[in-house]
This record gives sequence, C-alpha cells and structure tokens, in this order.
Amino acid sequence: MANSSSRHDAVIVGGGHNGLVAAAYLARAGYRVLLLERLPRVGGAAVSAPAFTGVDARLSRYAYLVSLLPRTVVRELGLRLELRRRRIASYTPAVRAGKPTGLLVDAADAGRTRASFRALTGADREWEAWRRFYAMTGSLAERVFPTLTEPLPTRAELRRRVGDDAAWAALFERPLGETIEETFADDLVRGVVLTDALIGTFTHAHDPSLRQNRCFLYHVIGNGTGDWDVPVGGMGAVTDALADAARAAGAELRTGCEVTAVATDGAGEAEVTYRHRDGEATAAARRVLVNAAPATLARLLGEDPGPAPEGAQLKVNMVLRRLPRLRDPAADPREAFAGTFHIAEGYRQLETAYTEAAAGRIPSAPPSEIYCHSLTDPSILGPEAVRQGRQTLTLFGLHMPARLFADPAARERALAASLARLDEALAEPIADCLATDADGRPCVEAKTPPDLERELGLPGGHIFHRDLAFPYATHQPEGAAARWGVATAHPNVLLCGAGAVRGGGVSGIPGHNAARAVLEDFAR
Repeated sequence: MANSSSRHDAVIVGGGHNGLVAAAYLARAGYRVLLLERLPRVGGAAVSAPAFTGVDARLSRYAYLVSLLPRTVVRELGLRLELRRRRIASYTPAVRAGKPTGLLVDAADAGRTRASFRALTGADREWEAWRRFYAMTGSLAERVFPTLTEPLPTRAELRRRVGDDAAWAALFERPLGETIEETFADDLVRGVVLTDALIGTFTHAHDPSLRQNRCFLYHVIGNGTGDWDVPVGGMGAVTDALADAARAAGAELRTGCEVTAVATDGAGEAEVTYRHRDGEATAAARRVLVNAAPATLARLLGEDPGPAPEGAQLKVNMVLRRLPRLRDPAADPREAFAGTFHIAEGYRQLETAYTEAAAGRIPSAPPSEIYCHSLTDPSILGPEAVRQGRQTLTLFGLHMPARLFADPAARERALAASLARLDEALAEPIADCLATDADGRPCVEAKTPPDLERELGLPGGHIFHRDLAFPYATHQPEGAAARWGVATAHPNVLLCGAGAVRGGGVSGIPGHNAARAVLEDFAR
C-alpha cells in the first residue's frame, strides 16, 4: 500500500461549501492549502445532479435555497453566481366555511397580501400584526446579520447592537410560541410564522431550551432581509463558483480522499491521515480546518463524540409533467408553487405532528414546505424537458426525526403520508402529474436522516451538524479561533462547518470566519 506525506499551511477536511470558502480565502492570502473530500466531487449537500434516469433535470438534491450567504463573501471571492429573488414568498392552502381558499404572501405587493389576509380572516387584524412582526424581525436582521462575519460578540454586546428590548426578549429570551400566541390570533397564520423555527429542527413552540428560537433567528436574518433566493443553475452553481475561486487562488482540491484521523500536538503541528485510490497518506499542517460535524471531528481525534445529533426532515425531489391544479379556484399554480407552499402547517397541526413524532410515530398529517425551482430558474431543465413543459418540485417535510426511520420501510410510509396530505390541497392527485424516467418509474425520490448520514456523512442526518447556537459568546472569547466562533479544544484545529457557533444553512459564514481566525493567527 502506497504511503505519502506532504506539508501545508492549512489542511481542510471536507469539501462542502464552507470548506471551499475557507480554502479560497486562505489561498488568496498566499498560503498553501490542501482540501480533502471523501466523495468524488466537492459540494457536500450543496450540489446539483440528475436524479432520474433519462430525465434532463439537474436537481438540488439536498440543500435547495440560499439566504445566509453574505454578499461580502460573493464580492470578495469574485464569485460568478446569480441568486434570483422569489416574488411570491408563500402560499398556504386552507378551508374556510367549507370552501377551499388560501393565504398568499406577495413580497412585491403589500396591498395584494393584505387583501389575501382579509379574505382569509375576515378583517385586517392579522395583516397588521404580520406587518408589525416582520418589521420587527427585519429591523433585527439589519443589526444582527452583519455581526455574523465579524468577531463573535458577547451576549451583552449583541443585545446592545439590537437595541430593542422587546425584540430581544421575543427572539432571544422567551419561547417563540409565547410571542406568536400574543401577536397572532388565527391558527393558520400562527403556523406559517412558526414553520421557520422548525426547519431541520425537532422541537415545538414552547421548548424551554429555545431551540426553536435559534432556528427561527437564522431563517429571518439572511443578508439583513430574511429573503430566501433561488440559485440560478441549482445549488451546484454555488459550490462550482466557490471551487473555481479556490482553485484559481491556488488551493489544491482532492476528491476521493477519506480522512480517517486527525492528530495534533495542541499548538504548532497537526496531521491528517486519509485514504485515497492508491493507498494511505498523511498531510501535516500548521492548522487543520474541519468542515464536518463536531461529532465527526471527535471520532477523527479519537475522542468521545457524546450523544449523537438527530436530524428531523424528509426531503423529496420530484419532476412533474406539469404543475397540478389546486382546489382553490382563485390560486394560480405558477404563483402558489413559486414561493413556499405550506402543507398541514397550521399551529395546532404542527403541535400534533410533533407530539406524534416524539412518540415514535410518523405524523398522521405530516407538515411540509414545497416549492418549484424551475418556475424561477428554468435553466436546471434541459431543452427537451422545457419543450415538454416539465417542472421540478421540492418537498421538505418537518417533524421527521431520525428515530422514525429505524425500519427502512418507514421512508415509503412517510413519503406516502406526505404526498397524501399534499393531495388534499390539489384538484388532482400529484401522482397523476409525475413524469416518468427512462424505465417508466415515477420521478420521485425521498431522503431521510439516515440517508443523509450514509450519503453525506452527517451524523444523525442533522443538516446543521448539531443544534444551532445563538450568534454570541457566553463569555469574553480568548484567542483568534474563539473570537471568530470556530474554536475546538485544540488551538490548531478549527471548525469551519455548520457546527461552528454561527453555522447552519448554505452561508459560507463558518468558512469565512475560520479563515479569518487562521489569518489572524498567522499574522502574529
């Protein structure tokens, strides 16, 4: 078996988008950078690929929207990337007085949104509450988001930055459910607000740990607006642009290299052992940046990883022959599916689904969020698919913790239950609209937490690597890594992935911050 060794200024473990950001920044500063990725391609969860044989559609098979990627990172790295704004923020089907209707939130037309609230609830109260609530989160986003790419503030410093005691209490101190219930009266409106607190996070509105608040915060502060944008070309376009930037700066990106161990003397020297096609090799570095979950890093160091994190989502990718018709006669499918289409996400429905899943049962009415990428960005479809009028559809199911999928057959049960609940909002079964692949099979695939663990190496299938953290330090940080929120117990080993203090989502922020910490150390 061949064995080789090499020396670098920095070795990056994992070629997801955060690892690529770190590689680009460090290489641009003139340092020798080696990035090692287990899979045959870089990108991690932010990739685009065909999912169905003979169907010309490049799907964002895992991560699928962008909100947290700072414009400063895009500008500083010179990324060739287009993020397209969705005009329709959301559509939520409902039944009122026995008739199908829905709530449409048009990001470009406040008057239209107000009229939709009035038609659903019979008055302007909920619209006015909605407007005030999101004005509050928008103001908070403008103050908090810029801090994510600055040295980590203390809790007291961030509170002063926010400057609004009521907003601070609502999002940082009290269970989010209390604020939602005080602010909104309509069950459906309450549920639409709460959904942002449950993305990939198994919790409930009144969780005293405030897990829901942390998740909600990251979903409403992106780039100071909270908007979720569509990457033109799919998520793979994001990581392709990052990989191009890293290579152009001189970083060496190696795929098919599985890291098996990380060793460190605690200060000046660290070593990474990895397997590749020709055998085993080692790479020594002044710093090792780990774009993997903290639990994975612990195993690589030979340490106890502690309790396993637990992912909680069902990701379903589909290609349709055409968009389905809706039961709501006033709703245009091309609008309703262009934004986030909420299914079974009333406030009480979300609580019931959580209670059922916590008891080990697939929710009887699985809540989910659906959207059609190809309505905003048809470039992910090939010419023939466009000619045929095909569309993509993404379903992200909530309250689907890993514990539900010990039985492999549970995936099909969860998928069937989720699609059945979608059908209730449609004038025709979604199955009648599915395209078929070259073998005549319906174009639908489902990814559970165990699938993400197996395919992407995410412990427990947790898309954020572990529970999200508030973006502040609980005490005054010491040392560059701690000041940037990327520290581990070993001074020369840093986190640069979603498990860092300001991690989660497709943001590049942990990669940026880890690179800044290294540059600060190297400048001494």
